[in-house]
Amino acid sequence: MKKDNKKVIYWLFTGCLLIFIMVIVGGITRLTHSGLSISNYKLISGTIPPMSETEWNTAFDLYKQYPEYQKINHQFTLEDFKDIYFWEWLHRVIGRFIGVVFIVPFVYFLIRKQLTTPTIKKSIVLMLLGGFQGFLGWFMVKSGLIDRPDVSHYRLAMHLTAAFITFAYTFWVALDLIYPTQKTVNLKFRNLIRWALSILILQIIYGAFVAGLDAGLLHNHWPLMNDGALIHESVYIEQSPFAKNFVEGKSGVQFIHRYLAYIVVGLIAFIWYRGKRIEKNNIQSNSLNILVIIVCIQFLLGVFTLIFRVPIVLGILHQIVAFFLLGAMTFSLHRFSK
Repeated sequence: MKKDNKKVIYWLFTGCLLIFIMVIVGGITRLTHSGLSISNYKLISGTIPPMSETEWNTAFDLYKQYPEYQKINHQFTLEDFKDIYFWEWLHRVIGRFIGVVFIVPFVYFLIRKQLTTPTIKKSIVLMLLGGFQGFLGWFMVKSGLIDRPDVSHYRLAMHLTAAFITFAYTFWVALDLIYPTQKTVNLKFRNLIRWALSILILQIIYGAFVAGLDAGLLHNHWPLMNDGALIHESVYIEQSPFAKNFVEGKSGVQFIHRYLAYIVVGLIAFIWYRGKRIEKNNIQSNSLNILVIIVCIQFLLGVFTLIFRVPIVLGILHQIVAFFLLGAMTFSLHRFSK
């Protein structure tokens, strides 16, 4: 039986799609402040939501024991609680479903001997990444159940970035199977894309910092910050010591995310320009064109999301296009690497 066949590729792309959906739902969960509505973790029984009024009241009573209800949502009714419970429950259920979708077909392909040794090793890495992602989700939620009614933005960034990296690696493994032929690689150009990918991941991390600190709710002007300043004074006086402003200060974090966007756009524009001057095939050329288009859309979405103070629709669209941008960057890197 042929190994690494189309079924394996479809399996990997299904995983990519489910991770994409999970990140969207995770974004909605964050923007609707639903992430702390379920304060316990039950792997099996937690798959089924409360089914009776008694079960709903029990879940609501548990929620009342934690800081988010006591300090922010103390006016919530049971119906309000049900609204936020839904998104966190859906987010967790999709996570469990992803685990099933990765593990069950993997075992089937192993039994049927449809995977090559390299693909088996890569698949094991994928499942380890998925398990780690689940742990980070619990680790993140735990940070908002102790004394502050919000999750740690550091842990949020870890959780989100791990999801993006898991998606990118799953996509990469699928591309390895679609394009198995090796070719001559332009090492300088490949390394340029690698650097751009590294900066993009840093930008994604800072996007999570912005979300975790609600830093998008201030300095809602563009291209300058409040008071017409290129660098508003709050960027460097909010926290002490000075360096802390750029990882924990709302203004400082937004400042980094805001101006790092220019660097990402500039790097991708430079990649596109340099790509015009090297020999390449149609797929490689199209990958660079798509990359430029997506980064322009993402930049505009970032501007509008900031100006309109992060409405849910724009916030989710900004996260979705970030996903597409990472996918386009991964595809471009793959096509210029192998």
